[in-house]
Amino acid sequence: MAARQILFGFHAVTVRLKTAPESVREIHVDATRRDARMRQFVARAQEAGARVIDSDDQSLQRLCGTHKHQGVVARVDAVFKARTVDEVLEDVEGAPLLLLLDGVTDPHNLGACLRVADGAGAHAVIAPKDHAVGINATVAKVASGAAETVPYLMVTNLSRCIAGLKERGIRVVGTADDAPQTLHQADLRGPLALVLGAEGKGLRQLTRTGCDALVRIPMHGAVESLNVSVAAGVCLFEARRQRDA
Repeated sequence: MAARQILFGFHAVTVRLKTAPESVREIHVDATRRDARMRQFVARAQEAGARVIDSDDQSLQRLCGTHKHQGVVARVDAVFKARTVDEVLEDVEGAPLLLLLDGVTDPHNLGACLRVADGAGAHAVIAPKDHAVGINATVAKVASGAAETVPYLMVTNLSRCIAGLKERGIRVVGTADDAPQTLHQADLRGPLALVLGAEGKGLRQLTRTGCDALVRIPMHGAVESLNVSVAAGVCLFEARRQRDA
């Protein structure tokens, strides 16, 4: 039997219905909520062949462990995703664009990073197994469906992974407040892996020394740094802008 997972929130469950409807075992919905958004969602779920069960707020909270479920909680089968860098790169057409996260342990930050990675067309997000958060229901909720579309790879050794990417011809660019050049001065075209550290801590020294180049996001106000998910969005979309140009 496939491993079961819990997804909650309109976006996360809707994306699963679109991408892998056969994996959705049952969807519990708040029976007291019958606004247009809920009616449309239930109709879509039924069209996809999902079993829809009326429930109440307390039951939904027990299922997903939070009150931020929006009245929608689903039991789903785990869906196989690419588990290695090689498997991801084999499917990439054109120049790979990867996001590496060093020390991001907050599920809200990871969910937001997956969301911006999806929006910028990144092919995968990579993090170390022992210095990162894994995919859970909170990550999936914040990611608004991107946890279903962007491969999230957890590697044993991030520095070794970086070395392997460089051997494959992928340029590795890290972010650092003291970098000599700005993000906009750097050439971010071609095969690229962007590496970001947790807010406040930045990149670990071993990760930093493994990068081909370091860049900084130019800051013009009183705030000295950005949240990692915001920084990821700035960096990924600058890379996308240069590629599209």
